[in-house]
Amino acid sequence: MTTDLSKFNNSWYKPRANAFKCMLWYFVNVFFMKSSWLPFSRARVVLLRSFGASIGKGVNIKPGVNIKYPWRLTIGDYAWIGENAWIDNLDDVTIGAHCCISQGAMLLCGNHNYKKETFDLKTGKIILEDGVWIGANATVCDGVTCKSHSVLAVGSVATNDLEAYGIYQGNPAVKVRTRQIS
Repeated sequence: MTTDLSKFNNSWYKPRANAFKCMLWYFVNVFFMKSSWLPFSRARVVLLRSFGASIGKGVNIKPGVNIKYPWRLTIGDYAWIGENAWIDNLDDVTIGAHCCISQGAMLLCGNHNYKKETFDLKTGKIILEDGVWIGANATVCDGVTCKSHSVLAVGSVATNDLEAYGIYQGNPAVKVRTRQIS
């Protein structure tokens, strides 16, 4: 058996918006969200809300952030999203209050089933509970829940759920210690 990408078909996937809204968001995302010339977080929050994102108060979104579908995004109060973070939310992404997503981090809700000849698309929700910290250039994969105040260290990859207050490191990420907050 081999992979045959000519048979790939993800017509079942619907982003929960019409084609016009998706295309309009594409251009807004390229010219305003991903661009570094718009220095004001507040403007990015307003744009995301106007496309259906649910965003709490005091949220700080840095320049260069790439968000696939804002209508599938919920962000709690006082969360921070760093430069060049990528939220590839083919499914719902929930970011709790007081979370920090560091620069270059990726939240990837989609993947492919490498066991199938057709390389089918598969998606899963990502949930970051309150107080979670995703380190710079770290990746959270589809279907993962990062429990309250867990930490995913720089460059690490979460392929399974993270325990509350656990500090995880590596690829795949493993728990290395418990977070102590004073």
